[in-house]
Amino acid sequence: MTKVISVSNQKGGVGKTTTAVNIAACLAAYEKKVLLIDADPQANATSGLNIRLSRASGVAHTVYDCLIDGSYTQTSIIPSEMENLYVLPASNDLVGIEVEIVDIENREYLFKTNITDIIKDDFDYIFIDTPPSLGLLTINALVASNSVIIPMQCEYYSLEGVSRLMQTIKIVKQKLNKDLEVEGVLFTMFDSRMNLTHQVVSEVKNYFGPKIYESMIPRNIKLPESSSFGKPIILYDINSKGATHYIELTKEFLKRVA
Repeated sequence: MTKVISVSNQKGGVGKTTTAVNIAACLAAYEKKVLLIDADPQANATSGLNIRLSRASGVAHTVYDCLIDGSYTQTSIIPSEMENLYVLPASNDLVGIEVEIVDIENREYLFKTNITDIIKDDFDYIFIDTPPSLGLLTINALVASNSVIIPMQCEYYSLEGVSRLMQTIKIVKQKLNKDLEVEGVLFTMFDSRMNLTHQVVSEVKNYFGPKIYESMIPRNIKLPESSSFGKPIILYDINSKGATHYIELTKEFLKRVA
């Protein structure tokens, strides 16, 4: 069965999109058929996989169109430069969609009914890159998902963001999606030289226990470089520390879901 996973944290700058792009790419390299849905109005996952939105390029419809009209969903999915990795792109049209859908009945289920339920049998894994907020787009993604991966930086501001996200997950689980679970918590921009890093890791482990991924993503200049070139790290520099750690994370992910 297809597993739908949101990658979420209401705090920006914690490596959310970097994680969504690179774990999706690594799974594709392991011959899993993967779809990455870009649900963030910033559309960084779209540009991070070198998807250019234009009718001339054949990319005419985005997540926005699919949420408004589910008949666009299957034709909006496009292949990336990697075999087995597909993208449902975003554009800045998403900026105002929460206002547009606020009066729609069952608006929290639009992502599920108009997108994931339509195409979920076509993929092994579907990842949803959510916005850095807890608005209707993120709620929709959580309702459509089986689980959530939470990337977090090793600092106390990030702890506050995770706390609010966990409150939201609890509410969604109680009222909208009883099957929603935390898939795992991933430490990003990890710097073992800093005492604060170890304090945050210890505190988070006390709360999440075995949900913490043993694999941690260190600071590595190659990761933002790869995004700027529109490539996942395993295509940009397979020998970099960033690539090595995302490959290890993917192995751990596969071992857990097996």
